[in-house]
Amino acid sequence: MVSFTDSIRQQALALGFDTVGFTTPDAIKGAAAHLKEFIENEHHGTMTWMEKRTDERSHPNALWPEAKSVIMLGVNYGPEEDPRSLLTMPNKANVSVYARGKDYHDIIKKRLKVLARWMVSEVPSELKVFVDTAPVMEKPLAGAAGLGWQGKHTNLVSPEFGSWLFLGAIYTTLELETSEPHENQCGSCTACLDVCPTDAFTGPYKMDARRCISYLTIELKEEIPLEFRRALGNRIYGCDDCLSACPWNKFAQLSAEARFHAKEHLKSPNLAELVILDDANFRTLFSGSPVKRIGRNRFIRNVLYAIGNSGEKSHLPAVDALLSDESEVVRSAANWAKGELTP
Repeated sequence: MVSFTDSIRQQALALGFDTVGFTTPDAIKGAAAHLKEFIENEHHGTMTWMEKRTDERSHPNALWPEAKSVIMLGVNYGPEEDPRSLLTMPNKANVSVYARGKDYHDIIKKRLKVLARWMVSEVPSELKVFVDTAPVMEKPLAGAAGLGWQGKHTNLVSPEFGSWLFLGAIYTTLELETSEPHENQCGSCTACLDVCPTDAFTGPYKMDARRCISYLTIELKEEIPLEFRRALGNRIYGCDDCLSACPWNKFAQLSAEARFHAKEHLKSPNLAELVILDDANFRTLFSGSPVKRIGRNRFIRNVLYAIGNSGEKSHLPAVDALLSDESEVVRSAANWAKGELTP
């Protein structure tokens, strides 16, 4: 006889999820201490939202006391090729793989809601769905649910999909059979730590977000500290270096979801075309993309840093035009880029 847990798994796979696992709310007891240390060391930088609701983040039952089980689901967003190949093309812009296609939040949340409605129709219960929108520690829960393990780069590593999984969660009042947690198989490998351009890792499984290029280009609203600007290279939104370096990516595969494939204009965009975007054109170009959330000014700031690193003087007219931009952060980045191109 097929259990309801197996039925949920089959239904989830039919809806387009690539991997499914089951755990309990108390399965991540070590997460609280890790989060506490991270915040006490101020490694979260300006992400002050991480200081709030830490108990709910660390303990699922603090977020919802009635929850008896947690269903963790993953969708593969594996790219066509190693995104680091763009790093050798200084006049191109490197956008993180997850942001080259459609924003995953809406796509995955819709699937979670369809699965949730089906579950309730089969077995009446209460449940809540989450996709990076609440104090939920998706990666520890995914590890506890057997989807993979948290690698030394702090991200989830899947034996089937490498480092390329979007995660979603369903908290439910049902008591479901649990999956076996996945054994950590990083071994002595430090490839992800060694490749980091800004030395953001303070040790295995520990990161200082204030040094991470993803944090610097996406979360940080002001100027990026001088010490990191050259290390940015042509990375204008996020960084995939530690993910790409993981040897487990030898098992990675191209995402079956076409909406997660890179849009043509984001595969290898030209810096010269991006730096001239005004607010309206920025919003149009990045409609439906996660890139839109940082706004035109922060985006142009990042593009200007990349231009400064390009060594290409043909960018100077565009840089000069931005020296009087309305945004202070853009003007500052333009000044730095000009200085780098005209030493």
